[in-house]
Amino acid sequence: MSYDNSQHAAALADRIGAMRFAMFTFRDQHGHLASQPMTNQQVDREGGLWFYVRTTTALWDSIAHDPEVNVSFANNDDSTYVSVSGTAERVVDRAQIRALWNPMVQAWFPAGPDDEHVVLVRVLPHAAEYWDSNDSKMVRLFAMAKAAVTGSTPDVDAEHGTIRM
Repeated sequence: MSYDNSQHAAALADRIGAMRFAMFTFRDQHGHLASQPMTNQQVDREGGLWFYVRTTTALWDSIAHDPEVNVSFANNDDSTYVSVSGTAERVVDRAQIRALWNPMVQAWFPAGPDDEHVVLVRVLPHAAEYWDSNDSKMVRLFAMAKAAVTGSTPDVDAEHGTIRM
């Protein structure tokens, strides 16, 4: 079956679902991996992930020099995990900043969307890997307990796949 990029983007948006909080990993000024929690604002039609950030942060400076990043989402309640690798771009577009603005963003950026230091980062994915358990939480807990007692690996029904963008 052939997919165009909009189908891949829709599949990625579906996998991320309501998971808004992510760990955003980038290379710092010394070339070391660094991570920080970020709130995903939107998955756009091309699969781009949008985040607010300040121009005064290490993340903003670092992606100017090395834009290759990873963004990881986790929902422990239903054992869904998504890891997105991609290229980050710095976006200084007041219209887009206002368009994505919401009350939760206001809490982190009290000066509002016109603050010159409030900007966006868009991550354009290369690929996303996902792990999604098809079993209920009770079935997973029982399988883990059984595996711990028997010294075996938990027998759970889980789906793993890759979405190439």
